This record gives sequence, structure tokens and C-alpha cells, in this order.
Amino acid sequence: MIKLGRYNDLEVVREVEFGIYVSDGEGVEILMPKRYVPEGTVVGNNLRCFVYQDSEARLIATTERPYVRVGEFASLQVNAVNEVGAFADWGTSKELLIPHREQAREMEVGHRYVIYVYVDEMSGRIVGTARLERYLDNVPAPFEANEEVEILVWKPTPLGYKVIINNSHTGLIYRNQIFRPVHIGERLRAWVRSVRDDEKIDLSLQPMGYRNVIDSAEAQLLRSLHLHGGFLSLTDHSEPAEIAELLQMSKKNFKRAVGALYKQQRIKLDADGIRLVE
Repeated sequence: MIKLGRYNDLEVVREVEFGIYVSDGEGVEILMPKRYVPEGTVVGNNLRCFVYQDSEARLIATTERPYVRVGEFASLQVNAVNEVGAFADWGTSKELLIPHREQAREMEVGHRYVIYVYVDEMSGRIVGTARLERYLDNVPAPFEANEEVEILVWKPTPLGYKVIINNSHTGLIYRNQIFRPVHIGERLRAWVRSVRDDEKIDLSLQPMGYRNVIDSAEAQLLRSLHLHGGFLSLTDHSEPAEIAELLQMSKKNFKRAVGALYKQQRIKLDADGIRLVE
């Protein structure tokens, strides 16, 4: 069965002047236009194809790799707006329609928005929506404290940033827990701090627990030393903002990591900074 808006493993069943036809083995044949056909493809080959619709709602197979599939969230840029809605670049030749009714606010050309992609039941077409709430938090939160997750930064709040966790739930990263620039639409690793009684989820951009935090801070400090030629002009007297900008960690964790690496004799402490021991 063909999965619209997703990847399908399909067999090449015939060639035509303008491309090839691929099939799911159940009698459904779909055109793959010539410009998408990999060089050397012959009848009998199996291809991993993304299936979507052209402007006339005909199924099309492509070897293009979209930024997002049906059932997923992503940050997309709007390239055009007309009386039908907004049209966003989602990585295929045909742009994704976001109807006006599915816009939380009127979209503007050149702006990026976090979008959910789905198949509209009325038209059978793939469309996008910025009204995300109805696609989130629909089942109990299956997360445990300190579990590593993938997040998509959704929108700012007075307390910090609201994020989408593992494509299914919402969570919050508090502003005072952020030690690096965070951008709307950015995908990041995060760790669950807690799942509250009301099932609201708090997250951290650093692993929880003293040892995990120090291990992470040590690794980040060593990476930064290597990137900067083995020397960083940071000391105990450096401002917290300077440390956060350079290392994406708090001054407290910076001092802990420096102490741990110094004891391991992996760094030297000079009057003007930290030096890597080769």
C-alpha cells in the first residue's frame, strides 16, 4: 500500500520517454519524472521513493529528500502567499500549501514557521498547519527523568522556550537553564528534568546528575580547547556571560570541569587562561 507523504520501497515496472513507472506490487503504478530517475536505473530495480502529489493531485514518486514527512513537525520558510494560503519550501519541487485557516497568524514571505504536515481528509492532499496543539500531547507522556530526547524549538514564552519532544509532546526549557543561543526551529538534544503531576514536561539542554553534568562539561571544554589551538583566555575571574557564549555552560559547571581536568593533568592553568596539555 502506497504511503502518501512518506518513503516507499517501490519496484521499477516500465520505462517511458518522460520517466519511469514504479509499483507497490499491488497494481498501483506511479510516475517518477525523468529528472528524478537515478542514472543506470532499469526495470526490476527497487527504489526508495518519496510519494507526493503534483498540482493536479496525481501521485508522483521522487528521489528528492524532503525536510519533513507526513506526521512530522519542521521549521519551513514561506516563499509565496496568495488567496489560497502560504506556500513553503519543504524540500520538493512542489511547495507545501498551508491554507489560511491553518495559519496561527497571517504568514509572510521570507519568514520561517514551525509546521506540522498531514493529509487533509476532505481533499486527500498533503498540507501543512501552524495550529499544532491538536497534534501534540494526545497520549500520556512516556518519558522518565534524565531520558535523552530530541526537541524542536517551537516558540518563546515568558519562562523560556516551548519545544516539541520526539515529534509527540510539548515541553519547556527554562530561560535560566539555557547557556547558549537558541533559535526557533532548531533541533537539539535535551534531557527530561521531570514529568510533573499535570504531565507537563520540563527539560534541560544538559544531562542531569552531577557526574553527567561534569562529564558533559569536560568534553565541551576539551573540544573548545582543541578548536582554539589548545588555549582559552578564560579564568576564575571571567564573566559568566563570556563563559556561556564560548562554552555554552554555566560558570559553576565551567569551574567544576576545570577542576576535574586539572586533577587529571589534562590542562594547565596560566595567569591569562587555560592551556591544553598535549
